[in-house]
Amino acid sequence: MDKEIEKLISKETDRQNRGIELIASENYASKEVRDACGSILTNKYAEGYPGRRYYGGCEVVDEIESIAIARANELFGSKFANVQPHSGSQANAAAYRALMPEGGKVLSLVLNDGGHLTHGSPVSFSSHLYTFVHYHLDTNGRLDYENIRRAALEEKPNLILAGYSAYPYEIDFKKIKEIADEAGCLFMVDMAHIAGLVAAGVHNSPVGVADVVTSTTHKTLRGPRGGLILTNNEELAKKINSAIFPYYQGGPLEHVIAGKAICFKEALSDDFKEYALKVKENTKACADELEKLGVKSSGTENHLFLMNVLDSFGINGKEAQAKLEEIDITTNKNMIPGDTLPPSKTSGIRIGFAASTTRGCSKDNAIEIAHIIYDYLKGNSSKEESLAKVHSLTSSWKKIEEI
Repeated sequence: MDKEIEKLISKETDRQNRGIELIASENYASKEVRDACGSILTNKYAEGYPGRRYYGGCEVVDEIESIAIARANELFGSKFANVQPHSGSQANAAAYRALMPEGGKVLSLVLNDGGHLTHGSPVSFSSHLYTFVHYHLDTNGRLDYENIRRAALEEKPNLILAGYSAYPYEIDFKKIKEIADEAGCLFMVDMAHIAGLVAAGVHNSPVGVADVVTSTTHKTLRGPRGGLILTNNEELAKKINSAIFPYYQGGPLEHVIAGKAICFKEALSDDFKEYALKVKENTKACADELEKLGVKSSGTENHLFLMNVLDSFGINGKEAQAKLEEIDITTNKNMIPGDTLPPSKTSGIRIGFAASTTRGCSKDNAIEIAHIIYDYLKGNSSKEESLAKVHSLTSSWKKIEEI
């Protein structure tokens, strides 16, 4: 093996084993998923779809991709699935193309309140190819459905978009669908963050409610890095397929699709349902304990919450992220509703327990993590003391190689 890269992979393995991963969009894929993604399937070029390829020798990968499609539909209760998107961003790009003409208007959550780059950020392709108008959260940081309704009736968009990267509460998809119907537009959900919770039945599902649902497969779903698109509409399914290939992508990554097939099977198990419940339980336990300590928190109804570090500790999100990394706790800075600081600094950090729960984090551990974070950011505990507590916790959890 390339010793230089081998050494770096070893260092990254050690980092993951040593630390507490609280980035809400990260997780640990199983050994079976990792083996598939590192298999000889990476050698196969397979432009097109099962039974309709532009290359020979696709008999085996046709079976694998067909299994992945069938399992995705079984898991989410959809009729059509495209498992080829290389990422959530490309899944969103294909969905937009299938749902509206270039230049079409999209009503989405304002980015500062928890949207995603592909939901209309000026640095994303989305705002260059489509017109985005936005709705805001209310003063409590929650979706204001009446405000969404007013915006939809006034703006008359082609599409209403829901699903967020930093929203800690349950989403009422049926209410937004009613708004879309009243406004005479289509409805799309990007469920990348909550896909695992939806799969486990611990968050209501947008499938069968929205016209199109997009997702990643690597966050709460705990699979390989990649994207997914679901719909019950056959005509939209055909447009989505054409938008992925040949419009946006070339050959699919069949080794990753095999990993997706495995993760869908894992998510169909009772063990996964128990895992998803524990994710919510751990996240709530940590958020509640921080609030008891006097920290300003959003609270949570899913796998993540936002912590206002500017008001709670007098430091910005970038500084808090760096300080926690000193004690091997990984988070990410994040804007909070009504943030007065720019995205490069932010007033908050985002905390999620999908990854740590995979390794065996318990409710008691989550409460202890709240105290470690509070004491270190408050200056009540030294770096050495905090590191010792972190490593004591993670030494009892599953090793990454064993997941």
